[in-house]
Amino acid sequence: MGRRQQPPADQTLEEGLVEMATIGARSFLWLVLVATALAAVAGAAVIAWSLRPVPVYLSERIKAGSPFAVEFWMESSTSWFAMSHLSISCSVRYPCAPELPPTPATDLQLPGNPIALGPREMAVFKCPFPAPLRATDEIDVARRAEIYFRSEYDLPVLGWFRVSDDRGPFVLNTRLLPPRWTGKSGR
Repeated sequence: MGRRQQPPADQTLEEGLVEMATIGARSFLWLVLVATALAAVAGAAVIAWSLRPVPVYLSERIKAGSPFAVEFWMESSTSWFAMSHLSISCSVRYPCAPELPPTPATDLQLPGNPIALGPREMAVFKCPFPAPLRATDEIDVARRAEIYFRSEYDLPVLGWFRVSDDRGPFVLNTRLLPPRWTGKSGR
């Protein structure tokens, strides 16, 4: 098994070199074939990943009352796939406060399908921020606060794989009238 075959005694040097070149060319062909197959698989994975739905978050204007009692919207950015088994959580951070755990969004309203956000559809939800935020001066707390969103959903086509997306920070933009939560610029 581990022994090399000896070339026949009647084979010339030229014939031996031709045989070696043929074997080398065949090996090179297999190498090119394998590299092409791997490149095709990698290209398909990149295309599938770039077509996945990515959430875009928006805020309703603050009408009256608490700046934390506002509806948020999430839009699916793709025209191809739905975000099935969608879950959204919110967290808020502000200076001189302990880091609060994320809380699941409430009042999640999905148009059409009750378990998936379709392509280019918008969901509406609220974030149940903790009671300590609703202290005496919640406007001041809101001006210093940052909101972060985390959404999880099944990867299209491969439903057994969950994708998570973290977005933020969103800050209270008081330059807009009426004020609303917008993405923080400069990050």
